[in-house]
Amino acid sequence: MKIRFQADNDVDQRIIDAVMRLAPDCDFKSASEAGFHTGTPDPEVLRITAEDNRVLDSHDLKTLPRRFGESIAQHNSPAVLIIQQEVAIRDAALWLKYFYEVGASENFFNTIRTVSRAF
Repeated sequence: MKIRFQADNDVDQRIIDAVMRLAPDCDFKSASEAGFHTGTPDPEVLRITAEDNRVLDSHDLKTLPRRFGESIAQHNSPAVLIIQQEVAIRDAALWLKYFYEVGASENFFNTIRTVSRAF
């Protein structure tokens, strides 16, 4: 099954827009489309994302990895992709397009990956 993405509140909308230009058939939900708002707790974001079988994209390197670890200790979950703030929008979009094109969602379960360099 193809990867379906879910953006966290902190993901720059320009990344989503760029991915959608590069891969128009990609299923990429914005934070607002999922009902997330500033202050939505990480466990709630992870729960909703898992229920919708989506890979969560975020810039949150501080709290999300720990919360994800706690979450997968309880149940299986699609992956989390942490996009470091220093990565250019273009490069972040190219990485996400790459994951979308070559990855199957079942190969990402219970993993956390970090996009930390140029494509």
